[in-house]
Amino acid sequence: MTAPCGLRFDCGRICLDLMATSGGGPDERLTGPGQLAAWLVGAGLVPRGVPLDGVDGRWVARFRALRALLSRVVHDELRGRAADADLARLNAVTAAGHPPAPRVLRAADGTLARTFSRPPDCAGLLAVVARDAVGLLTDAVARGQLRECAGEGCRLVYLDTSHGRRRRWCSSEVCGNRERVARHRRRVRKEMTRTEGGDAYGKR
Repeated sequence: MTAPCGLRFDCGRICLDLMATSGGGPDERLTGPGQLAAWLVGAGLVPRGVPLDGVDGRWVARFRALRALLSRVVHDELRGRAADADLARLNAVTAAGHPPAPRVLRAADGTLARTFSRPPDCAGLLAVVARDAVGLLTDAVARGQLRECAGEGCRLVYLDTSHGRRRRWCSSEVCGNRERVARHRRRVRKEMTRTEGGDAYGKR
């Protein structure tokens, strides 16, 4: 699932969705407060309608820092073992803030809606993401579903909940389609090379 600003929320966990906002350079998704606010709502951390006027450049920097930490920890764990210092940093983020307390209210159409008693603070929301990462890494079942996209140049990590655990790409429409196009081009080039070689042989 994509959203405004090119944000994605299809990796299977909040912490992985935050990691997916990283591309570096022109592919950076958290380019400013507006994009971060959109991510917070799209990821479900903040209900729609809750004021996010406090989101500023400092929030963006702190979420980018957590994203970099999560990327190191998750990729290192996939390859073997994350550094103890990084695990300590992750634990510090989980303890540094208090997640906002949700409350229920009756919406104008009669349905029940979730909101917060007061606007959330940055540390509390960072703690929610960090705790999600701790839950993921310590859950043997979920951890066993972690996959890194097989697309060339793509480092996105997602939960593979597909039947038979055969999902190869973070997105069949993006990386999967790119791989299919590349495969088709390789076949065409191979066929052209074979044909040209046959023509050359026939002319001798």
